[in-house]
Amino acid sequence: MQKGIFTLKKTFLLLFILNIFNISAQNGTDNLGSWFALNGTNMISKKFSWHTEAQFRYFEFVDKFNQTLLRTGINYHFSKKSSVTAGYAYIDTAPYNRVNDLLKSTENRIYEQFILRNNLGKFSFRHRYRLEQRWISSSGSTSLFNRFRYNLQVTYPIADKWKLIVFDEIMINFEPDLFNQNRFFAGFAYIPTNYIAFQLGYLKNHFIDKNFDRISLTVAFKTDFIANALKKN
Repeated sequence: MQKGIFTLKKTFLLLFILNIFNISAQNGTDNLGSWFALNGTNMISKKFSWHTEAQFRYFEFVDKFNQTLLRTGINYHFSKKSSVTAGYAYIDTAPYNRVNDLLKSTENRIYEQFILRNNLGKFSFRHRYRLEQRWISSSGSTSLFNRFRYNLQVTYPIADKWKLIVFDEIMINFEPDLFNQNRFFAGFAYIPTNYIAFQLGYLKNHFIDKNFDRISLTVAFKTDFIANALKKN
């Protein structure tokens, strides 16, 4: 059994590496880029937590800045399987519309989300529903846009402290041109303790007129410092 799991991990890793080399050979905006994220869940009490998040995105691997995203929010946990969040995000973007054509923008965003989790055998499912109100400023003017996002994530344990992760997220505008974008991710998670996890994999970001291939690395941590401090007081 252990040998079979090890073989499966090697096969998946080989396919992943071969896919990276194939992507790297592409030109223009399809060059292999990178997304780095640091996510925190900071417990305030048994039911409430404070979400903190910072993301740094590049058109090429750690080169040619694309986007900085800073997001925060307050979570209310109904149980281990469901929660709601209300929060705010600031985004600084320099997207490629054409090769070597930069259009900078900033965005102030308010969001509301609901997360629901369930299991089927060894498979774990996470459904994330999110509404966003987006004030985007570019070329001296600001416009309000609204968006709905649905993210389905599936995880499967392959070894002690290791999991396979796959997710797909669709984003729909409330305004004309309903389709906004779609993101597909496949990779691994390494969870050495209950308080920290590392996630590495390949992400395909699809728009109507272009696609971006990214290596995604996320470090997620959980703290209870705030909750413990409040208990002492």
